[in-house]
Amino acid sequence: MSAPQILDIYDKLTQASDDRTRARVIAEAFAQLEERYPHLSELATRSHVSESELRLRQEIEKVRADLTREIEKVRADLTREIEKVRADLTMEIEKVRGESKEMELRLTKEIVAVRADVLKWSFVFWASQLAAILILMWRIWDTTS
Repeated sequence: MSAPQILDIYDKLTQASDDRTRARVIAEAFAQLEERYPHLSELATRSHVSESELRLRQEIEKVRADLTREIEKVRADLTREIEKVRADLTMEIEKVRGESKEMELRLTKEIVAVRADVLKWSFVFWASQLAAILILMWRIWDTTS
């Protein structure tokens, strides 16, 4: 409302002869106010804004706390999973090491066996060579004598 309208209402109130007329002037003033500002009842006051801000802050803190709990839960789950994978990998590595040692022992045994075979056959070869040379020498010696 503008200043002239307010003064007009004041004049009407002071000139009113009875309470009923004054009540009517006040009601008309409210009607004009509602006409000019139809959403006046929906306007937020400072206290409404403060209450909303407080509720929002509380909600934000609740969400933050929930997120913190969820993050810690996920972190704990991940840590357990990592430890489980680490344990599984350690077991697999030890298993592979055991198999590798076993394979090394088998190969060592096979190499020793092959060496023994080669030595045996070498001995047989050299012994037969010596026998052949001795027979040849005996024949040559026997024919010359």
